[in-house]
Amino acid sequence: MEISNLHLGNNVNIDSTSSINNVIIGDNVKVSKYCSIYGSKEHVLEIGKDTYIGMFTILNGFAISMKIGEHVSVAQNVNIMTESGPNASLFMQKFYPIIKGEVIIEDHVWIGASVIVMPGVRIGRCSIVAANSFVNSNIEPYCLYAGSPARLIKKLGQIEKYESKEN
Repeated sequence: MEISNLHLGNNVNIDSTSSINNVIIGDNVKVSKYCSIYGSKEHVLEIGKDTYIGMFTILNGFAISMKIGEHVSVAQNVNIMTESGPNASLFMQKFYPIIKGEVIIEDHVWIGASVIVMPGVRIGRCSIVAANSFVNSNIEPYCLYAGSPARLIKKLGQIEKYESKEN
């Protein structure tokens, strides 16, 4: 396990097979087996409290900031990235430049197994991204998205109504 430049909250559980650096982790976060989670010294990746990161997940926040909210569930084999590289061919980069963009996952989001989230995406509060989806544009709050590319399947109005009664 590689660990450096970490700021850990209370009751954080990181499996010894995972590699983590340049990250701020809130209270009660669990990182499962074989995860690779990293920001950079310039862009420290943030993970909010009460969040779960499933095994074999990659959170690449090296190029630009990535923020994972509170009470977020990330299933296994998820890849979330703030840049589309590496592309070692400078010639090919003229035609297919590396894309960079901030990624924000708001509170109470559920991301299914084997989802890919591309750079520059915001996933709204209390949303669900179904397994095997490819997310290359923003996800609205209180919605279920699925597919490749991910598209709106259903609005989750019952959650929004319930949450507004709680506040």
